[in-house]
Amino acid sequence: MSQLTMIALDLVAIGLLTFALYFARHRRRDLLVAYLIVNIGVMAVTVMLADSAVGVGLGLGLFGVLSIIRLRSSEIAQHEVAYYFASLALGLIAGLGAADLSVATTTTLATFVAPALMALILLVIAFGDSPRLFRAYRQQTVTLDAAIADETTLRIRLEDLLGAKVHSLTIIKLDLVNDTTIVDVRYRISTNVAAGPTGDLPSRSASASATPANATTARSDASGVASSFEGATR
Repeated sequence: MSQLTMIALDLVAIGLLTFALYFARHRRRDLLVAYLIVNIGVMAVTVMLADSAVGVGLGLGLFGVLSIIRLRSSEIAQHEVAYYFASLALGLIAGLGAADLSVATTTTLATFVAPALMALILLVIAFGDSPRLFRAYRQQTVTLDAAIADETTLRIRLEDLLGAKVHSLTIIKLDLVNDTTIVDVRYRISTNVAAGPTGDLPSRSASASATPANATTARSDASGVASSFEGATR
């Protein structure tokens, strides 16, 4: 295996990570460029500096640079942080493997371990970020128009509001002046609701069909009032 082969493996791996996994599931285009650049940049820097005197602290330095970028950027979700870490790890593994192939005595790192680790990262993130894994579990930050300090009452109110089983709740803010409660909720919806809520369609159609009748009644009442007013005027 040559250095170009290891670089090609990294390109295939980051392509699968960004286009086949991340974009196919989350449809966020702006992070594609970030994942690609982080991966290619880390791989290039690792290949160039692996044989230098700073090679010992190379990995920690790259992770430190990424953390600085993370703190100065807009807030992203936890699964997107995982994709950042995966793209960085793929680039680092490929760079170290390619650097190992440049020496005369090639070890098993570049030949077997590096490709196996890259495949393992892809498999783990494909499984861990699968939409079929715990698909019924949700997390939301809910703002209620009432100040509820009792956790049992709050749990009943949230279960009635969400139509789901609340497993965990944390009160973020209890405002007694404005009579509001902000709470972080972890809950589980039913399988039918997870597949697509359709149970409330009949009630909506019923209310929609009742609207014309109410409107007709209102028009009739208005006509009667107008007729009475005209008779009193005459």
